[in-house]
Amino acid sequence: MEMQHVNVKLMLENSDEVDLESLIPIFHGWIQEQVPGELLLDVADYRHVHAGPGVILIGHQGDYSVDNGQSRLGVRYNRKAELDGDNESRLAQAAVAALRACQRLQGDARLAGRLRFNGREMQLFVNDRLLAPNRESTREAAEPELREFLGRLFRGGDYSLSFGDDPRKLFAASVETAQQFAVSDLLANLDC
Repeated sequence: MEMQHVNVKLMLENSDEVDLESLIPIFHGWIQEQVPGELLLDVADYRHVHAGPGVILIGHQGDYSVDNGQSRLGVRYNRKAELDGDNESRLAQAAVAALRACQRLQGDARLAGRLRFNGREMQLFVNDRLLAPNRESTREAAEPELREFLGRLFRGGDYSLSFGDDPRKLFAASVETAQQFAVSDLLANLDC
């Protein structure tokens, strides 16, 4: 199975303290500075949508957001452009983009430390229903590569992996680790 359009969402620990409106000028600053080294275009405000996409920084190759999908607030990277390489490199690219975005947000003085990765939970999505329909055969095909990637990401630490089964939703995997990880540790585990 070829995984394109990989998304990674890092869950936040203090979601009730995060003011999504404060992200709008921060994301505009990223556009002005082209911070992640990608072409960034605009900011979209979906705070009014219950359990929705929150605030999105729209880019050409990918989007960054603080997303409230499934009523779980998290920093999400959505790879939109196809990416050469194998599934391992695509998973790593999306994870690194999400981790670096989270690291920048955690360190932004305007947020005063209110946005923090909980260190234990993340979700992986394939945002392409044609390549990865949400069904058992997709889970069976993807699971070995996901486990290989997660073994690298968590340096062999214990984690649980579960999949959703609603065919109307994107193929997604929820990951929870036994050990708490800092963003910097996960980036180091991916040699970044």
